[in-house]
Amino acid sequence: MAVFEKVSRDSLPHVKDRWTPVYLEHGRLEVDDSSVKWIGADFTVLRIPVATVSALLLGPGTSVTHAAVKACAECNTPIAWVGEQGMRFYAFGSVPTHDNSNAKLQAELFASVKKRTEVAKRMFLLRFPQAIVESKSIEILRGMEGKRVKALYAEMGERYGVLWKGRNYDASHWHLADGINRAISAANASLYALCTSIVCSMGFLPHLGFIHKTGTLPFVFDIADIYKPETTLPAAFQALSIDPEADETKVLTILKQKIESSKLLKRIPVDIFKLLGTKDSSITENK
Repeated sequence: MAVFEKVSRDSLPHVKDRWTPVYLEHGRLEVDDSSVKWIGADFTVLRIPVATVSALLLGPGTSVTHAAVKACAECNTPIAWVGEQGMRFYAFGSVPTHDNSNAKLQAELFASVKKRTEVAKRMFLLRFPQAIVESKSIEILRGMEGKRVKALYAEMGERYGVLWKGRNYDASHWHLADGINRAISAANASLYALCTSIVCSMGFLPHLGFIHKTGTLPFVFDIADIYKPETTLPAAFQALSIDPEADETKVLTILKQKIESSKLLKRIPVDIFKLLGTKDSSITENK
């Protein structure tokens, strides 16, 4: 019987120091010879050092054993069930964090109207570094954000030579949307999956947002929106500028490159603590 040797908490790397998420599809994740092993449908065998991976993203055609889930949980490595190439986020296997300090911090800030507003304004400040946000209401800042995003779309279209007619698509009639709208949606969905994995692995609550209120992942949307101008949007427009018929796979390939070059996995945990007003992340960051 395969036995996975439990890793001590002190030896686990912080989220910001782990590798990028590993995406797997069409295969089986199990424990064998004291390690987590992936056996692909193409007979590829890969041993995964789960203690150093930020998250495992399981795509279509995957199965996972109880022992593999237990091993990931003991290493505080979250598992997310996603669509093809990470395009959709379906479910998340939460990991047993050693305390609830981060969740409590977020809930306390959310429960106070004053503190919730302060966090929201810090989030807007990352979007408008030169603006004076203190004197403006959240409603005004939301309006400013809408105008900023519209201008950003237009600027990206001009920069990459891609025709931009506006953000317009219907998820129930996906095939009717133009290429750039499909590309942006695919890239955004992948970024949401990544941010959800980070938020949950750190013990925060994806349901409690400070700017966004609706949907199932308001806090994830709060965080992801900060990084879209440097990741998902240029990835989508660049892919279409290279190939007007580019599919989601080409878009996500470019997106992965931008996420890695911008060191997003190291930045997001640090930025979350700053946004929530915690200066020393080493005090509260779960491993």
